[in-house]
Amino acid sequence: MDLFEHQAKELFAKYGVAVPRGKVAWSPSEAEAAAAEIGGTVVVKAQVQIGGRGKAGGIQLAKDPAEARQQAERILGMDIRGHTVRRVLVEQASEIAAEYYVAILHDRASKGFLAMASAEGGVEIEQVAEENPEAIVKVLVNPLVGLRSYHVNQLVFGAGFDERARKGAAQLLARLYEVFVAADCMLVEVNPLVLTTDGQVIALDGKVSLDDSALERHPDLEELRDTFAVDPQEQAAKEKGLNYIKLDGYVGIIGNGAGLVMSTLDVVAQAGGKAANFLDIGGGASAETMAAGLEVILSDPKVRSVLVNIFGGITRGDLVAQGILDALDRLGDKVKVPLVVRLDGTNAEEGRALLAGSPSDKVVPAATMLDAARKAVELAGAGADTKAGA
Repeated sequence: MDLFEHQAKELFAKYGVAVPRGKVAWSPSEAEAAAAEIGGTVVVKAQVQIGGRGKAGGIQLAKDPAEARQQAERILGMDIRGHTVRRVLVEQASEIAAEYYVAILHDRASKGFLAMASAEGGVEIEQVAEENPEAIVKVLVNPLVGLRSYHVNQLVFGAGFDERARKGAAQLLARLYEVFVAADCMLVEVNPLVLTTDGQVIALDGKVSLDDSALERHPDLEELRDTFAVDPQEQAAKEKGLNYIKLDGYVGIIGNGAGLVMSTLDVVAQAGGKAANFLDIGGGASAETMAAGLEVILSDPKVRSVLVNIFGGITRGDLVAQGILDALDRLGDKVKVPLVVRLDGTNAEEGRALLAGSPSDKVVPAATMLDAARKAVELAGAGADTKAGA
């Protein structure tokens, strides 16, 4: 679960991370009142869970409460890369001397944590990684050892932080690590971390991603979930108990097992297509599960075809096939796109025979995974829809 900037900063503040004084506003009048309470020049910042706010005009200075109201009127309701702005953060403006980047995240390769720092803050870290990768210092952290002073020194000195910022940045990094561990975070990121003209080091922005599987230990954080920010397909999948992640493409994907689904995504890309989602139905492929999965995928208007890739181990191919046919009956006219099905493993031949006898013209059998991917991409009209799906 991703937090909004203001939620991340509220979490930071609980652990002593220095952040600017600010208030959330849901209306122009609330923004005006917040600016009056804070005093002086403020920044009105769109609250959306995506980058690029500044470039889109979602971050604006306001010299007085009246101007804060005007900026909020302009920003609220704005669409920023598909995200509608429903609230703004009115925050005390900072006099910036230097900008930095720091982050702590899970590192799957080392099965530990990774801390990063760069003296090139204030821009997207992906841009820094592409144009000047040497500017990013990375330090592996053993969770059993924790973030130690020598890790912090490697980051602060290695990234070339200004001498005036080193002590404050070191303290802030230690407190960010406390946040990371205590809240079961997948990522904590500050971009930019700033040195002010009066020598303070503060988190001018904040990004936090929480581990959904650990939220039962943090009911206070679970309450922060904002239904407006959740993609409708992902929300529907969550309610149905499905492992679903929405992607940018036009070929819907259903598979049993995370590894198989990831391989299917790769094969679809190899065939020249773009996957619309990741959907793992797990070990069971009953009619109920299949219908729920198809319903979620087909509710995405960008989906032009669906690829069902099932390997039967414990799960029998004939039961999967019957589940698909029952699901088609249940969904009826909702199924408007071709459904390419590849079955392999236990009772796969029986399953293919059942699908071959289906009266539905939407079912398209495929012998291999690559054959299925090619058919799904072709039936999606990949040549004509690539721009639409990009």
